[in-house]
Amino acid sequence: MLSSSHFVTNVEVTLAGCKMVMLGGFTGTNNSGTDWGEQLLNTVASKTIRHLFTTSESVDVSVRCFPSSKLLQGSIDSFKMSGRGLVIRREFRTEEMSFETDAVSLDFSSVLQGKISLKQPTQAIAQVILTEVDINQSFKAQLVRKRLENLSTPGLTALSGGAPVSFTEVQVQLQPNNGLRLYAKADLPNYGIVPISMTSTIGVERRRRILFKDSQFQANEIPESLQEISKTLTVALDEILNNMVDLDRFNLDGVTMRINRLETQGKKLVFSGYAQIDHIPNNP
Repeated sequence: MLSSSHFVTNVEVTLAGCKMVMLGGFTGTNNSGTDWGEQLLNTVASKTIRHLFTTSESVDVSVRCFPSSKLLQGSIDSFKMSGRGLVIRREFRTEEMSFETDAVSLDFSSVLQGKISLKQPTQAIAQVILTEVDINQSFKAQLVRKRLENLSTPGLTALSGGAPVSFTEVQVQLQPNNGLRLYAKADLPNYGIVPISMTSTIGVERRRRILFKDSQFQANEIPESLQEISKTLTVALDEILNNMVDLDRFNLDGVTMRINRLETQGKKLVFSGYAQIDHIPNNP
């Protein structure tokens, strides 16, 4: 991950403070062992990146800018970020997230104001890790629940006599080779609560949509009297899930994520891809 020697935290950046750091770097009086440009950018970037997340357990930032004079032209060599326990949009937690860019062009005057403004969009290699617990917690988020509850599609209301149908208590168990087992309950008038059990293989479509492929109904876990209706509801839930998990609905402000690869690793789901960074927000 990132070297802690580049990480500066809990430092208030002011114009006067920036000028002092610059003066020390140019006159050779800064003996901290860290280039003044890197120190300045690390401080500003650490504060700025935290604004991407509702909460975070840790966020480490490392900026490379050598020699320091390159910063005056708004050019830095690379930008790295790694974080743990990052919460997006108040309800979606990621166990880990990291990205690393190549050279970046930014507005130097914004750095002096304690902000980071990109002159042009940049791309970064990115990795996101979700735990099984985080995935299951996300099914309780309001953004997800509204796509699973009080549904009135013709296929479902034909089963319920016209009443809305809700899928609740969704639980996922990650399996090797990108597999998963999914359990849920359907609140279906005329039948009551109907249990659902299925297996799937997780895939990616167009680098942004998560697909549930080769889904199979697991009849042996459903009471015999409910197996027929449960199988029908399983097909309906599978279709809903395949139209729901689109990364464009969960993007950070100014950051678009794309997936090149995903894989299950024990109780974790690991996404590898890239991020298109158009701008970095400067206010919480």
